[in-house]
Amino acid sequence: MFERLNAPKQDPILGLTLAIMADQRSDKMDLGIGVYRNAEGATPIMAAVRQAQREQAENQTTKSYIGLAGNETFNSALIDLLLADTAAHSRAAGIQTPGASGALRMLAELIKSARPDATVWISNPSYVNHRPVMEAAGLKVADYTYFDVATKQVNEAAMLDQIATLGEQDVLLLHGCCHNPTGADISLQAWQRIAELAEQQGFLPFVDIAYQGFGDGLMEDAAGLRLLADRLPELIIATSCSKNFGLYRERTGAAIVVGHTLEESLKAKGRILEVARGSYTMPPDHGAALVAAILGRDDLKTLWMDELTVMNQRINHLRAELVRQFRDRSDSDRFDYFGEHRGMFSVTGLGNEHIDALRVEHGIYMVGGGRMNVAGLAERDIPRLVDCFLAVGA
Repeated sequence: MFERLNAPKQDPILGLTLAIMADQRSDKMDLGIGVYRNAEGATPIMAAVRQAQREQAENQTTKSYIGLAGNETFNSALIDLLLADTAAHSRAAGIQTPGASGALRMLAELIKSARPDATVWISNPSYVNHRPVMEAAGLKVADYTYFDVATKQVNEAAMLDQIATLGEQDVLLLHGCCHNPTGADISLQAWQRIAELAEQQGFLPFVDIAYQGFGDGLMEDAAGLRLLADRLPELIIATSCSKNFGLYRERTGAAIVVGHTLEESLKAKGRILEVARGSYTMPPDHGAALVAAILGRDDLKTLWMDELTVMNQRINHLRAELVRQFRDRSDSDRFDYFGEHRGMFSVTGLGNEHIDALRVEHGIYMVGGGRMNVAGLAERDIPRLVDCFLAVGA
């Protein structure tokens, strides 16, 4: 049977991981894999997570199933974190999923069930998993204009002109903050215009918010999403705890539905649970239990928010240092986009020849397309990184 299969395409991120592991150079830099690292180059377990984990180990009395929807305390806590005090809060329903990619797939299946002929519009470029997840659910996928390679910013005018053509059979997939891969976010004015267009044209906004707290702050990063939630009758959301809780390997996410009424949202939740039953059945408990514990206790939540603020400030400090040192060494402002972008990533605009030269000559690894994980940098490596960029003609 298996001899009929074609050889699979190599995943670019996984392929990069293998190449980095094989590289024996002591000064190699991994700026491709999308994880936060501290100044020592480690991806730490947050103190709030560690404390919640200890208490869970001591107090948990069973490893029985948690149910199709996962941890309902977690689900409510994530809805509160994103939508508290918005008009949508009382109409929202959610389920725990295996990471944000699990949420994307469950919501894609919901779209396929509710609007079989829908087209999902994704930004150009977008998160590498957006298109395959939507297509795997049988949905049509199209691109909308987003990133201007020359300016390294969002071309909002062109984006909004295209969005204005969408209608009731369309779903608009938006990055809630810290756009992956570019780092270039839309303005609050653009979010406002999208809300107006959704009201007029009838398309459904689908917000993927995987980096809340890594941009301008926990609440600031949800401002666009919350604006939509206050204005629109329907909205779907995929969210992740991988980055802001450091729970990468625990695969902790949630799919949230906002309908015209809570009854409609619960119907949608029920449909998603049917899909989950035929897929992974139940999500893992551990990560969601930790998040529920942290968000449910003032002391742990305060500790977590303080740690998240430190991580946020460190990323923005790295960005400011990149700008400063590029200006000093290149006598140019062409790298100022590092300071204008938000979150973990920036698209550098480097061509494949530059990326190959950085890897081969200097042991610096980035994914194709020039996405750089700023949050993977160590401060001590910035001078060498800048020199290497300039040495390969960036």
